[in-house]
Amino acid sequence: MNVLVTGATGFLGSRLIEKLDTLDYIDVIIATGRKIRETHYLESKKIKYLLGDLSNKKFVNQITRDIDIIINCASLSSPWGTYSDFVKANVDTQKNLIQASKTNNIKKIIYISSPGLYYEFKDLIDIPETSPLPKKFVNHYAETKFLAEELLKSSNIPNVIFRPKAIIGRGDHVIVPRLIKAYEDQKLKIVGKGNNLVDLTPVSNVVDAIILAINNEDAINQTFNLSNGKPVKLWEVINYVLKKLNKNIVTQRVPYKIAYFVTYISELISKIFNLGEPSTTRYSIGILAKSFTLNIKKANDILKYVPKQTTQEAIKEFLEWYKVSKEKES
Repeated sequence: MNVLVTGATGFLGSRLIEKLDTLDYIDVIIATGRKIRETHYLESKKIKYLLGDLSNKKFVNQITRDIDIIINCASLSSPWGTYSDFVKANVDTQKNLIQASKTNNIKKIIYISSPGLYYEFKDLIDIPETSPLPKKFVNHYAETKFLAEELLKSSNIPNVIFRPKAIIGRGDHVIVPRLIKAYEDQKLKIVGKGNNLVDLTPVSNVVDAIILAINNEDAINQTFNLSNGKPVKLWEVINYVLKKLNKNIVTQRVPYKIAYFVTYISELISKIFNLGEPSTTRYSIGILAKSFTLNIKKANDILKYVPKQTTQEAIKEFLEWYKVSKEKES
């Protein structure tokens, strides 16, 4: 079996090709991304890196030749940016992959979407895949991921869609590093009561779910939430990470309504004067203050998905990798 992994030079994509490389039934892995990261690169006879832009139709048609399955991990993931940039990165690339799949007779597309589709500025607990989506998405990222899902669903190409919640572990250069940076910039405060529950999902478990979907006929044309199924208190985790990095824990608090209002004004000023992404967005404030957990029964039942790595183990794995990475940088 020949597999194309998009976003293969990123966090999830790089961990995925590590696993695919160990599977006997995988013959060739085409790994594509925009640039190679030394920390997210794997040398193997099975793996061939082809760097390029998925918004380029010619490039996409080239890399999908002789491919059986596409696993699309690529996206522009950010709480801020222009709508056109998100459409180009998340929607146009999906169109190109779908068209190339039809041309080159791809058997299945596995798409990594986002639970951000569900997000509203309120507590969301045990949300199933059937939960009604908001009338207005929280940001351009969520909206364009939804549009990409809809394109795939209407394509008539066998597909599996995943919505993994807050992926963590070795190689994470987004979620936990952003929190650490906010702390170092003295912009990290407990928002609200500080007892909000969230799902944090080890990347190894997301990879396991993707592998389960490759050969599972019952999963075709299905959408799955992914998490560990065991929510944690966000601020306990954040302070645990800070302590392990020999930093002081966060104790300062700010009421949610005040934080929301301040970031709303900051966003407004940034848009009016074209100042770029503000230091904090309303979405970020909402994530820090509100509970947000997913129901994973569907993945349990159809994929036989059982999380193997605990959240605590994934955090320890991240910390070991992060410390080594920082030592190399210095």
